[in-house]
Amino acid sequence: MVLYTCGQKTTGPSLLHPCSRAGKALDAAGYDYEIRPQGGYRLLPWTRGTRDRDRAEVKRLSGTNEVPVLVLDDGTVISESSRIVSWAKEHPRAR
Repeated sequence: MVLYTCGQKTTGPSLLHPCSRAGKALDAAGYDYEIRPQGGYRLLPWTRGTRDRDRAEVKRLSGTNEVPVLVLDDGTVISESSRIVSWAKEHPRAR
């Protein structure tokens, strides 16, 4: 399982941060996952020129260059933090 995030990974400023929300939901559901931080943070003007290149893999997987994006072991792609949170709540890892 791979979670693509912004450069802040899952330690965003609060649970309001999309990547943080996704990571905390996966943690609460008991999952181990790889984090792949992506460049091209949207609010930094100096990354705008390279954002498409920096997030090409995310765009190929999800159709958008926005993160977070979760790729399950079976290849299923879930994008948007609210959808990742919902999936994690609905599919807690068997302990």
